Amino acid sequence: MPAADQSSDSPDVAGTHVLPLSEAEARPPSPFGHLLAVAVALLGGVFGIFGAFVQEVQTGGLLLLPFLGAPIIEELVKPSGVYLLLARWPRLLRGRLHTALLAAVAGLSFGVIEAVVYVTLYVPDPPAWFVTYRFTLPLFLHATASFIVGLGINRGLLDWARSGSPLPKATRNFYLAGIGLHAVFNTTVTALAVAGVFDDV
Repeated sequence: MPAADQSSDSPDVAGTHVLPLSEAEARPPSPFGHLLAVAVALLGGVFGIFGAFVQEVQTGGLLLLPFLGAPIIEELVKPSGVYLLLARWPRLLRGRLHTALLAAVAGLSFGVIEAVVYVTLYVPDPPAWFVTYRFTLPLFLHATASFIVGLGINRGLLDWARSGSPLPKATRNFYLAGIGLHAVFNTTVTALAVAGVFDDV
């Protein structure tokens, strides 16, 4: 796959101008490079589980945690592997869609681990419907929200983190969209639980 045109005359995916890629960065990655990118993205999702756990312990299960705390922390942390790729091996990210797909892979790995924790530790002897639920809708939610966030991960974000450059508006908006989707999902599930829909769990 040819490298995306990122010359100094063209805006990047967030609408900010970037410097041209070096010859090494523009060279398509090897099959090993593609596998490395997927592996790093997956590990980032695993790291996100630890971040979510630390956040839950620090907040002590506050009322707003499912609505605001968890979505914000998880959507910021799940793409950790993609951030690492952007900083260390940028040529492994082959454009906006590829970056978003890797973020979705991270979200999926996060969701799978979260589901395993729920059906083995949080809910002893869960009913069959709950196991099916944990391995379907939340996984779709995590992958979709991370994909949306991934659309805003680019070199403008890296410049913001390194040198305090303005955060690209598109990056901010994609983060807010992913967090918002996650918050709506959590709010809906919490409301159903309060209404007694999940009384057998």
